[in-house]
Amino acid sequence: MLEKYENGGKYMNKSEFTRAYADKLGVTIKVAEKNLSYLIDTITDCLKNGEYVHISGFATFDLKDKNAREGVNPLNGESLTIPACKAPIVKFSKSYKEIFNK
Repeated sequence: MLEKYENGGKYMNKSEFTRAYADKLGVTIKVAEKNLSYLIDTITDCLKNGEYVHISGFATFDLKDKNAREGVNPLNGESLTIPACKAPIVKFSKSYKEIFNK
């Protein structure tokens, strides 16, 4: 079921998305879940192996190095150091973005 998103739009949770995906493919929900899981796992594995993933006309997936930085614990106001890490990033293609701005 679609619920209201804080900006006034609507969102789908994973099971709702999987159901819509299954309908679009004309397959069972179980097959769609497996298909979606394989897609996510493949992208994740590629990123973990240091590969850049480019799906033409849709998006690119990459890892970004984030430097260590100072932060504050919101529970007690104590200063702490947030360690350096790698974070996945997604950049959508220009042609994909244009679909929403016609």
